[in-house]
Amino acid sequence: MNSKILFEKTSPTKLFFIASVPGVISMLASALYGLIDGIFVGQILGTTAFAALNLAFPFVIINFSLADLIGAGSAVPIAIRLGMKQDKEANNLFTCACMMIVATGTVVGIILYIAAPVLIGILGTEGELADLSIQYIRVYALCSPVTTIVFAMDNYLRICGKIRLSMGLNILMAVISMALEFFLLYVLKWGIWAAALATCFGMFVCVLWALYPFVRGRLQLRFCKPHFKACIIRQIIACGSPNFLNNIAGRITSILINFVLLRLGGEKSISIYGILMYTGDFIQPLLYGVCDSLQPAIGYNWGAGNRSRVKAIEKRCFVASAVISLLSAAAIFLFPVRIAGLFIPNSDIELIKISIVALRLFSLTYITRWFSFATQSYMTAVDKPLQASLISVSTALIFPVFWVVTLWPLELNGIWLNFAGTSMLAAILAAGVLLHFRKKVI
Repeated sequence: MNSKILFEKTSPTKLFFIASVPGVISMLASALYGLIDGIFVGQILGTTAFAALNLAFPFVIINFSLADLIGAGSAVPIAIRLGMKQDKEANNLFTCACMMIVATGTVVGIILYIAAPVLIGILGTEGELADLSIQYIRVYALCSPVTTIVFAMDNYLRICGKIRLSMGLNILMAVISMALEFFLLYVLKWGIWAAALATCFGMFVCVLWALYPFVRGRLQLRFCKPHFKACIIRQIIACGSPNFLNNIAGRITSILINFVLLRLGGEKSISIYGILMYTGDFIQPLLYGVCDSLQPAIGYNWGAGNRSRVKAIEKRCFVASAVISLLSAAAIFLFPVRIAGLFIPNSDIELIKISIVALRLFSLTYITRWFSFATQSYMTAVDKPLQASLISVSTALIFPVFWVVTLWPLELNGIWLNFAGTSMLAAILAAGVLLHFRKKVI
């Protein structure tokens, strides 16, 4: 469907389903691969490799953070400019952003490759656990120039109304990565570095496929001769800051918690924390699929000055986010044994028992998580990066650090409760941000 007709003329409910259902399916495919990636590493390579994966993964996310800053930061102003009928400016933003992503991916990849041993060493890790973590990071670092743009291309396709193509590429990426990882780990018996290589290869294939219609000039956004301006770079940074700060702050928090866990419970506690992260990483993309899939439509209508339509679309995002979040909380609480058993061999009874407690405490997170998530996405879509960044940094860093200190007497249970406490404070903050925004703007 033409993006103008889709964003301007389609009823809010129909638009919600047209955009969010493929978005949820796309994110579900990615989340499923992330889950299976952890299962493959844990079950085929063992608990040490699984712990190494969880130690290394925050640094891998940091590697993608600058690219995500530019991709997400350019998507909002591009959609708004299209809504304002400023196609030339939108194309220039698109072209400049793509060039910036490739350049930053190259620079950050080089730095991460060189710094990997130091970064892992800071955590106090040594021996096989450290070696495996470094291997995993370095594969992503080497592939960084050609993989970091993949998530930005997903945003650009949705802006152009190519929602099903975006969904198809996400599914393809997951299928390629899963099949190749199984072959490399189970059949060829290669190590943890092969798990990273499989994911990078799937990303690279989908980057090439996504670029093709843009290069051929078949979509509303087109490559043009770039004109870099300071105001463009400032706007991209401002609009992308919520996602960027969330990624960076979240990974700093993960590194801090890993540091604490190594001292409280050693390698086993790192594995349990990994289970919680993989469980959350399966739910978060569903929320992203609902909220972020509607960002181009919200941004377009915001640029066109259609405030009532923006409000109608956003109401549907909040309701759907609440349903997904509450159902997830119930599933985690009711089925902790099955979730833990995906990553831990059934013979390790002690570890499974501790995991059950951790998962049930973790399930409380999703009673309130949906509200701050939907509010942050809404603020980003309507070009309010300061409000979105406030929620983002507070949720990813400030509140978790507060709870680490406050719940320290509870030891490991304090870490597992950290997530629920953070979610509660984030919901209160989001409510204040939303009320203030409505009084000032709507």
